[in-house]
Amino acid sequence: MTQSTQQEEDVFDGPDRRASVLDRRCGIDRRTGERVIGLDRRRGPGIRRSEDRRAAEEGEMTAEQFEFIKAVNEYKQLNNRPFPTWTEVLDIITAMGYRKVADPGNIR
Repeated sequence: MTQSTQQEEDVFDGPDRRASVLDRRCGIDRRTGERVIGLDRRRGPGIRRSEDRRAAEEGEMTAEQFEFIKAVNEYKQLNNRPFPTWTEVLDIITAMGYRKVADPGNIR
């Protein structure tokens, strides 16, 4: 056997790399290796959620945070402002009904 033939055989004798690859469609998290239940990314036409709605439904935002985001988005649409100033943000908060009733606390 020649040296080049031996080298070619050594390349193919290694472990099959495809055996270690996880198929994302099988429902196994590639980071943890655990089975994930309830992952259906296809929702169908007309059922797509906005990023804000998705975050709120998945527990990333509280109801109060979601209400604030909706109020800011409404203000931006009504006033054609992509980026409200801090004064405008304070006006939005005041319009939502928030009032200063307690002494200032620590910011997290």
